[in-house]
Amino acid sequence: MAGQSLRESGGDRARTRFSFAAVLGSTLVMDTPEPAAPAPAVPAAAPFAATTPAGVSMPLGMFVYTLLYGGMTVLAGVLAYKQVQLWPTSLAVESGIFPFLLLVVISSTLSQLYGREAAKRIVWWGFLPLGLSALLMQLVLALPASSEMLAFRPDDLAAFERVNQSTWRVWMAGPASYITSLLLNIWIFDRLRGSGEGESTLGLMVRGAIASALSQAVDSVIFITLAFYGEFDITDLMIGQVLAKVFLSLVLVPFLITFGVQAAHWLDAKKAG
Repeated sequence: MAGQSLRESGGDRARTRFSFAAVLGSTLVMDTPEPAAPAPAVPAAAPFAATTPAGVSMPLGMFVYTLLYGGMTVLAGVLAYKQVQLWPTSLAVESGIFPFLLLVVISSTLSQLYGREAAKRIVWWGFLPLGLSALLMQLVLALPASSEMLAFRPDDLAAFERVNQSTWRVWMAGPASYITSLLLNIWIFDRLRGSGEGESTLGLMVRGAIASALSQAVDSVIFITLAFYGEFDITDLMIGQVLAKVFLSLVLVPFLITFGVQAAHWLDAKKAG
């Protein structure tokens, strides 16, 4: 009987150990976290996913062209006051045409590489340096000149004030023609691309030429009318401006856009590497 009790007691202890082990095992199973699902694969970086030196998420090519773009918006307004003759004709163009064509090239390049929306944002941001430069000009004109300049360089002071005080129509006409023509350029350039892939260099050049020629003709009509109408006969200036911009759009802009795209590819690859 004592032996039976011992056997039963031993059996109870064995069952107790078995039950404890079973409970502990189930607890361990329940508490053990399930294996984490594999993390989604990170997509490969876009071809132009380099970052700027400041760590801003922007392709290096876009960063460089944005700096150039801001400078050209200001320079176009400053140079626009002088008209230059198109030798050997009597036709003339306002000198702002040269930096403005670079704005066309830059906006088309950005649209080609980074998309129409990115190019449009840069165009709208171009109002920032344009507006700041206009405000700073008014501040400088309002501040008194130094006694040294008044005493020894009065002609320089008079020339500076005469030119810059009389350019208010240029500063007003600039934004109107700027936003209209550049957004039109981006729209035409993008629409001509279509949905096809693997466009040839020739196709890129043709699109750039057509978009630039049409948008710059519109720009000339708007700018010259708002800036100079009523001050002198604008007929020769209007004709010369339109012809010059169309001509340069056809023979120069396509090559500049092609170079701009290749330069941006090189800058993005250099940063990525």
